[in-house]
Amino acid sequence: MQLVNIGFGNIVSASRIIAIVSPESAPIKRMVQEAKDNKMAVDATYGRRTRAVLIMDSGHVILSAVQPETVAGRFEKDEKDIYVEE
Repeated sequence: MQLVNIGFGNIVSASRIIAIVSPESAPIKRMVQEAKDNKMAVDATYGRRTRAVLIMDSGHVILSAVQPETVAGRFEKDEKDIYVEE
């Protein structure tokens, strides 16, 4: 199982991530609010500003204080480390 650091020591399963998006658009804001209302949101920001929203295959929405590009870069870096054959 591949894990990805989403900031502040929080780690999620990479195989369960559907999308990593910015929280700025109205549809994403609605999705986050609906997830909060349905108790399907996980706030991993430690009180900081939400900069990335991770959409999981279980319907959960994870809020991160790390930029989406940073999370994606960590995901790609980990993927390369795993599949490199010597």
